[in-house]
Amino acid sequence: MTQALDTDFAPLHDPTVRGFASDNYSGIHPEVLAAIVRANGGHQTAYGDDVYTEHLQDVFRSHFGPCVEAFPVFNGTGANVVALQAVTQRWESVICTSSAHIHVDECAAPERMGGFKLMLVATPDGKLTPELIDTIAVREGDEHHAQPKVVSITQTTELGTAYSVEQIRAIAEHVHERGWVLHVDGSRLSNAAATLGVSFKAMITDTGVDIVSFGGTKNGLMVGEAVLVLNPDAVSGMKYLRKQSMQLASKMRFVSAQLEALLTDELYLRNASHSNAMAQRLAAAVRDLPGLTIPRPVQANAVFAVLPQDVSLRLMEQFKFYFWDEATGEVRWMCSFDTTEADVDAFAAAIRAELTV
Repeated sequence: MTQALDTDFAPLHDPTVRGFASDNYSGIHPEVLAAIVRANGGHQTAYGDDVYTEHLQDVFRSHFGPCVEAFPVFNGTGANVVALQAVTQRWESVICTSSAHIHVDECAAPERMGGFKLMLVATPDGKLTPELIDTIAVREGDEHHAQPKVVSITQTTELGTAYSVEQIRAIAEHVHERGWVLHVDGSRLSNAAATLGVSFKAMITDTGVDIVSFGGTKNGLMVGEAVLVLNPDAVSGMKYLRKQSMQLASKMRFVSAQLEALLTDELYLRNASHSNAMAQRLAAAVRDLPGLTIPRPVQANAVFAVLPQDVSLRLMEQFKFYFWDEATGEVRWMCSFDTTEADVDAFAAAIRAELTV
């Protein structure tokens, strides 16, 4: 028998405390939380054979076009591993930047669990180009060398930069000329859509991307991402790989309901536009402070800054954030859908106080 939840208990944390360490620190957007509640109650078939997951297909098609097929998963690492497994053979490799999340921040899960090799390209801005891809696309047909098959780009990148539509199209055309596949790690794809002012279809489907890891957690979901198959001819075994990779949710309706809410009434765009705007506000507030530089363009919801390490350590006692490169003193500040102007102004004031004493 279902019992009513007791909502009178106090939270274990102070909900007024905000930080700038990660957009994963934020809670659930109220519209997403309401969608979870709406999907609750009664019974629905497990493992994706529910009405919410079925309807989600139509929702994704309204944004990406009629050929897309969506496979909800638990998290971004799982999405990347499943997506890349589905487009590679065991002897094939994936070309990505040396700063790519699949290389730096996924504990070797793509290589360990996916069974393919990552081939790394150093880039100044986190973005690949056809010319950079060709520097590592060597020894094709050599049985002693892992064979390139997939190019994986991140939109927006780990360095906060965004590929233009034209840049993605140029990479896709180059990749396809070589008979390869283009994957997009889109953990912050909504932020890219917001900063470029384009639709998902224009940015992804129409440029020729084959498969996408679509992000939700960083943009207001409790848990959940999706693998989007845009070119079924390049993909095999998705539903089996999702299960084998431990990414098949039994109560999938609650993941699907969240993704549907994110894609309804432009919530994805509202959330991403707000977090991007807060990053711009923060950058503008501190850009001219003595002893601080912003070395990278602010194109999404990330601000990279270089300032004295002792200053950063003192600021970290008040506001959570991380070093990006301790050797240079570079830090990364992330804004979220729930970051407020007051949050930004308080943080900027604390930075100003430290640098102008």
